[in-house]
Amino acid sequence: MPGCRLTTEARPPSRPRRSPTPPPSPLEPAISTSSDPTLWIGTDTCALGPYRADLVETYWRWEQDPTLLVGYGRQAPESLEARTEGMAHQLRGGNIRFTIYDRTSGEPVPAGVATLLPDHAVRTAEYIIMLAPEARGRGLGTQATRLALDYAFHITNLRMVWLKVLAPNAAGIRAYEKAGFHAAGNLREAGYWLGKACDEVIMDAVAGDFDGPSVVKSLLAGK
Repeated sequence: MPGCRLTTEARPPSRPRRSPTPPPSPLEPAISTSSDPTLWIGTDTCALGPYRADLVETYWRWEQDPTLLVGYGRQAPESLEARTEGMAHQLRGGNIRFTIYDRTSGEPVPAGVATLLPDHAVRTAEYIIMLAPEARGRGLGTQATRLALDYAFHITNLRMVWLKVLAPNAAGIRAYEKAGFHAAGNLREAGYWLGKACDEVIMDAVAGDFDGPSVVKSLLAGK
């Protein structure tokens, strides 16, 4: 589901694989060849871990999927060489990036990327999510987004997270709503969908509206 590949409600939180201490900052990327990757916070079926330099080709493959290009309003694919160069800039940047893991089969499998682009002056961030084509339609995006909001509000101490989604992407809008976002307004004719100009919908989530179980709070409580 490009642009917002989300569907079902998050499962009840379970204890992640690591220590119940607060997760470290995700600003430093990880290089890992382990079959048991680092997982910071997660549920029984989804987890967030570090952004990994060794997965650049995997990230690039996901990003070239035609349905994702349409969902994000991009108009051309990117070469692996350009993506590798871009990865180097991302690794030096201050944005908060997570690898999304699918845990439904037991072993954590990379399934997407979630990104927070913070503005620390006002304690807000833009949110972007990308799921692998094979990971869509199973609720992983919803769970990953809930985990990212949990991290944003309870570790990074942001007060608001916002996103943009193309207006024709009705399924995506509904999915973001399930994850806790609300429509905040439109940017008229700010994007393209299948060759036609379209609006972009602005959606936001604030810390005070975050309801349901918090994995971060459960970690601190030792549950």
